[in-house]
Amino acid sequence: MVQSNIKWGKTLSSIQVREHLKKDVAEMKSHLPGFRPGLVVLQVGDREDSNLYISMKLKAAADIGIDANHIRLPKTATEDEVLWNIEAVNDNPAVHGLIVQLPLDSINQIDTEKVTNAVSPDKDVDGLSSINAGKLARGDLRSCFIPCTPNGCMELIKQTGVSVSGKNVVVIGRSKIVGAPMHDLLLWNHATVTSCHSKTLDLAAQVGRADILVVGAGKAELVKGEWVKKGAVVIDCGINHIPDSSKPAGKRVVGDVHYLSAKERAGYITPVPGGVGPMTVVMLMENTVKSAKRFLQMYKPGKWNISYRKLKPLKPQPSDVQISCSYPRNPIGQLAKEVGLLSKEVEPYGRTRLKVRVEVLKRLDKQPNGKYVLVTGITPTPLGEGQSTITLGLAQALGAHLNINAFASIQQPSPLSSFGIKGCAVGGGYSQIIPMEELAEFKITKTFLKMQHYLKIPLKIYVYLKCHVRKVMGGFITCLQKLGIEKSDPLTLTEQEIRRFIRLDINPDARTVCISTKVIIVVMPFINEIMAILSLSSSAEDLQNRLAKVVVAISRYEELITTEDLVSVCDVKMFVCLKPNVCLYGTPVFVHTSPSADIAYGNASVVADKIALKLVGPQGFVVTETLHSADADMEKFFNIKCRSSGLQPDVVVLVATVRALKMHGGGPGITAGFPLPKQYSEENLKLLEKGCAHLKGQVEKARTYGLPVVVAVNTFSSDTKAELELVCSQARQAGVFDAVLCTNWSDGGAGALALAQAVQKAAELPSQFHYLYELELPVIKKIQKVAQNIYGVKDVELSPKAKEKLAFYMKQGFGNFPVCIMKTQSSLGNDPEKKIVPTDFTLPIIDVQVFVGAGILSLLTVTVSFHLLQNHPSFI
Repeated sequence: MVQSNIKWGKTLSSIQVREHLKKDVAEMKSHLPGFRPGLVVLQVGDREDSNLYISMKLKAAADIGIDANHIRLPKTATEDEVLWNIEAVNDNPAVHGLIVQLPLDSINQIDTEKVTNAVSPDKDVDGLSSINAGKLARGDLRSCFIPCTPNGCMELIKQTGVSVSGKNVVVIGRSKIVGAPMHDLLLWNHATVTSCHSKTLDLAAQVGRADILVVGAGKAELVKGEWVKKGAVVIDCGINHIPDSSKPAGKRVVGDVHYLSAKERAGYITPVPGGVGPMTVVMLMENTVKSAKRFLQMYKPGKWNISYRKLKPLKPQPSDVQISCSYPRNPIGQLAKEVGLLSKEVEPYGRTRLKVRVEVLKRLDKQPNGKYVLVTGITPTPLGEGQSTITLGLAQALGAHLNINAFASIQQPSPLSSFGIKGCAVGGGYSQIIPMEELAEFKITKTFLKMQHYLKIPLKIYVYLKCHVRKVMGGFITCLQKLGIEKSDPLTLTEQEIRRFIRLDINPDARTVCISTKVIIVVMPFINEIMAILSLSSSAEDLQNRLAKVVVAISRYEELITTEDLVSVCDVKMFVCLKPNVCLYGTPVFVHTSPSADIAYGNASVVADKIALKLVGPQGFVVTETLHSADADMEKFFNIKCRSSGLQPDVVVLVATVRALKMHGGGPGITAGFPLPKQYSEENLKLLEKGCAHLKGQVEKARTYGLPVVVAVNTFSSDTKAELELVCSQARQAGVFDAVLCTNWSDGGAGALALAQAVQKAAELPSQFHYLYELELPVIKKIQKVAQNIYGVKDVELSPKAKEKLAFYMKQGFGNFPVCIMKTQSSLGNDPEKKIVPTDFTLPIIDVQVFVGAGILSLLTVTVSFHLLQNHPSFI
């Protein structure tokens, strides 16, 4: 019997397991065409024995159908380089198993324990990390990877038909790779295990009592044949070399058991080589296939695997801050991983916030975009109508309740919406960004660019310092070209050309910067334009190009002087600001940039929306919002932001409240900090119906762009059933896709479930989105299009100053910019005090300003709050 099992390890067991694994891989491919389990072997150095083992592993992987790759680092590799490579493989979703080939053959000191523990436990198919070892030690066999050699030994024992349960088993050796995990594995399979080692007394007696003997001591022929119990199963894990002059190499391979004598007593014995070795390789493949299966169980094409916390709203409802503080928070890094971000693509800021690198867009370039939803609202009361709350509640409902990939994308909180006038712009109640206490203090990213240009530097020195190689530095060639000077050799410049190039001939009467006799300093009070540029930029290159175009002065020759004329913009340390911030509230949310809706547009950044749309995938949703009402900001979102980004929205959600509609129906004024008049807390259908004319006007404006509109009625405890039914009825009469009630302030995502379902259905309609005007239209025509279609005016009237500046900007070639009308957001018309729908009025334009970097032509009306603009140099 012994003789018939000499080749048992090689010919019987490993081949059977390989064939089984081939079938598993084929089945995975049939369910997901193109899918293959992925394995990476990381090697440091070039040891002969390591090369041999790796070759065996790669050959076995190819035979089974596993996509295996070999990363070989040189002997000069440092610990940091090894860890960096491990991190990269950990992040690669196409790799399901990672082996670090030991020993690490480097001239530098490397902590092997640190390296093996750097491998993600989910990909540690060698089973050597402390996490997997710990799970094995406590018997958690189903969720861990068992080290390959012990696992192979168990498979070999299983093939004999001998049950380990109740048997006396002796394990010789206590290494982390074989002895220690072998002991644990046998113990949890109900064997009576004795661990022996080099210090064990009377080793022969211990071996003689073993029904099953596993030897991994690393000592050639340590166990003698006469020690072995008659009929015992002997598993020899040793690989040793002893001198043998009869062999070409002068040595031969033997195990830890004296094979020739032991085979005469053993019932089964594994040969060396050819026994445990091949099975160890097969077990490595089995762990890789098992890891791939786990991946597929969690992975649904296009589906995230987010761990949503179950929300249990309390009654009476706590304050927003109390809700925020009591909400259990998952680490932000876990959320990033769940939505498909790699660790190299994120920069954590504590446990609740992180920045996302823009480079993720390159990786996801071929990923189709998700559905794009804009949340806007009717003209609000000074208290706000919960637009951000609805935005976040909709994302909650889509994600946690409909199991759809959903991202919210909002702009950073504005000071104007947090000084007791409105909410904190981060939602409220059970639909808010967590942690609210941090977000409420979110400072708008303001980067100040300080540029110096010394006017009194002697001309020859200035030219020499810049042009000692007889070429103008690259950043200044554009400056010469803008001046109409087609030269690159500074020594060929005329005196007038040099004066124009160096001094710029700034017109002090039209200055837009602080100027002294010695130095021009731009302290960048252009915060609004810079924020708009940051918000509209899609990449670092786009940001740099836009910043270079910012106009800071006008020359005596009426030429615009830009930042590019003063300094190389590539030195601006603003690119970190381009990375959007991800915050936590169960469903992921981007909070990025805060462009003023007065001179730009009030939305989150383009880059945040683009990244979110890629991450959610074609079946997912990105929910963003406007800062102000539909008439004030929705038009800017479509005609400015969407033009810049190239993105097309799918659905518009219009937020309304009974309270605000009563105000527009002629209700008494509302003042923050004072009790609401009784008309707002008592049922008043007549007042409400009159105010619904405002709702219909906003619906009409939203439908102008060819998109389906869903009205979300944010409910309050004072609203009656009749009032809510009236609002929904009036909305449907106005032609909306649907009108639904929302209670997510008090119920969380469940309170916006009806809204999410309506939005999901509306997004299935064929897109008919279109812009309000073409950029090629004359500027006055574009202004009229916006004013007449969105504001309902009869005509527009430009002041002499506005006409003069508009003519100048058109001469400079800015006539194709989209227009941005700075009008009051407090009413549909031009008078913030008139809440009814206005008709037959003229909109006065008193000033015009171009923001070249942002690519916007802004027009100022008399109703805009000048305190927002009085420090802006363009209006000096």
